[in-house]
Amino acid sequence: MKPLRSIAANAVALLLFTLAWHATTLVVRSPFYPKPLDVLKAFCKLALEGDIEGYSLGLHIGVSLLRVISGFLFACATGIPLGLAMGLYRPAYESTRSIIEPVRFIPPIAWIPLAIVLLRGFSRYVFLIWLGAFFPVFINTLASIHRVSQVHVELAKVFGGDRSFILAKVVIPSIMPEVLAGMRIGLGVGWMCIVAAEMIGGEMVGLGSLILKYAELLRVPEVICGMVVIGVVGLLMNELFLAAERRLFKWRREVVV
Repeated sequence: MKPLRSIAANAVALLLFTLAWHATTLVVRSPFYPKPLDVLKAFCKLALEGDIEGYSLGLHIGVSLLRVISGFLFACATGIPLGLAMGLYRPAYESTRSIIEPVRFIPPIAWIPLAIVLLRGFSRYVFLIWLGAFFPVFINTLASIHRVSQVHVELAKVFGGDRSFILAKVVIPSIMPEVLAGMRIGLGVGWMCIVAAEMIGGEMVGLGSLILKYAELLRVPEVICGMVVIGVVGLLMNELFLAAERRLFKWRREVVV
């Protein structure tokens, strides 16, 4: 679908969703089921005046982003080299599989109580984001190594390429699309983790904290506003990664979803 047609189609879908939402508020009359206009008013008030404690909406977004990006970068700095090393030397993964796989299936949210007890402040969130983002990055890097074309590897050997040359010129360029896809997934998981962590962690600033403040006051428009902001920021981060993938790997014919 062409960009303009895609934008128009999404705008129409959003409009229809908003109209349907408004129509249901005429049937379901409840103080806890706000109209779209009520949520818009709540957003404007949060953006212009801040929350009940004076913290601006931009500050909440910025703090959450800082926590996520810090943990995400740490996940990439550990997940990519480790996945590369274990992919190139398979026995290293096989010998640690009994540790890696069970830990991988523990939801990051399950680690929150332990993180609250053992860690303090910023490090708590970096740890939780790292847990959420690490495994998508690590697993994608590990799996991509085994999909490198052996024809290309053998061709490089024929032309006299040594191990370091093959790694730098054949393996790494071949795995980068999948590594970047793993990074995109990891960032999305990390973004979901930070919201839950902020709700439980007792912080005053952050999008999760913002939602919790208003949930305790039963102010649903502000709660929904916070949820919408979380979704929009997540969408923007995902679109930035997709744009980077399209720009860096124009030669790929696969459709990136």
